[in-house]
Order: sequence, then C-alpha cells, then structure tokens
Amino acid sequence: LLEHLVDTVLYFEGELSGEYRILRAYKNRFGSIDEICVFSMHDTGLHEVANPSEIFLGSRSQRPSGSCVVACIVGSRPVLIEVQALVGEASYGTPRRLANNLDQQRLAMILAVLERRAGLALGTHDVYASVAGGLRINEPAADLGIALAVASSFRNVAIAPHTVVFGELGLSGEVRRVSASDRREAEARKLGYTQIVSPANVGDIESAIRAALG
Repeated sequence: LLEHLVDTVLYFEGELSGEYRILRAYKNRFGSIDEICVFSMHDTGLHEVANPSEIFLGSRSQRPSGSCVVACIVGSRPVLIEVQALVGEASYGTPRRLANNLDQQRLAMILAVLERRAGLALGTHDVYASVAGGLRINEPAADLGIALAVASSFRNVAIAPHTVVFGELGLSGEVRRVSASDRREAEARKLGYTQIVSPANVGDIESAIRAALG
C-alpha cells in the first residue's frame, strides 16, 4: 500500500556476504526505472563505483570456454557484463535448461535458433546460463552474447581474447541491429577490447560463431 502513495521506490540488491550493492528503481514517476547505481561496502560506509563494467567483468584476462563479454545498456549507461554458459550431456531424462539473471523463455528461443540455424545438437544436453555479478539483463541486445557463450561451452572452445559481443538474434538466425551501438563500442574500446562482434560485421549466427570461436 505504501508503494502506491510515494513517487519513487528504490531497492538495495546484492548478496549479504558480498562486497557490492546495486541500487535499483522499481517505481519512478520522474524518470526511467532502468537506471542503477553500484556501491561498494567499506569501513566508512558505501562508496559509489564509478565504472560498473570492471565489477561485473572481474579481473580475469583469459576467459574459459562458455564465457562471453557482452555490451549492454543499463538505464542510460553502457555496461560490459559477463555471460557464462555450461553445456553438458543430460544424465537423467529430460535435459534441464536453467537461466540465472536472464529470461528463461528467451534462453529457450536462443537454444532453438542454435539447434536449427547453427547445427548445434543441444537436444540431449543440459544448458545453464548466468550473468556474473548479480545484474539481471533483459534487453534483446544480449541475445548474441548468450548464444556465443552456449556455443563456446558446447564446443569447449574459448571465445577469442579481447572480444565483446552484442546483437539481437532473430528466429531465422539473423543478427539484428540494436540501439546505441556506438556507445556500446566506445565502452568496449575504453576498457581495452579490440574485437567487436556485432550486427555491423556479422549477418547471422553461423558467421558470428566463426568470428568469435574461429
């Protein structure tokens, strides 16, 4: 009842034992609810994290198979996040498909496209997909990154170093353009990523897999 009486509702999110907290708007009469602010916990209180991309990506320079760096727009700012996937043969009947901080139905669609348009035999495999760092991602521009993380894990081949991915995936396997491409690329290059797999240089999921995995 109280939420109906106020103009703005903000929530602090994050694991109790974790170092970071995300301030997110769930109701905002004066602006977007997609904006976030990331804070780190210190002895002196909460301190704002100026570059959230560095938090969500971690410090690994060499990423294993199943890991893909994706350029997303969170609110009004570009943020690089890490999508992780794990693919393994199903041991007990019906394969499991689980998504953490991703839309479950969108994951199912992406897996169907990978099977039909890229020839990946995922029908007998468990697939787990997650966004590292606790940030939930819903935008279609993350489709290509999710797909490449799954393909990377399935083939057990790591994505080329210093690679960032973004793009929407259509049901026919095409990679569709998304908004704010220039801002996504600028954020990636600012953080030292030199190869960008996006609708500007790949037209379908098969060419994207070749560009990212070789």
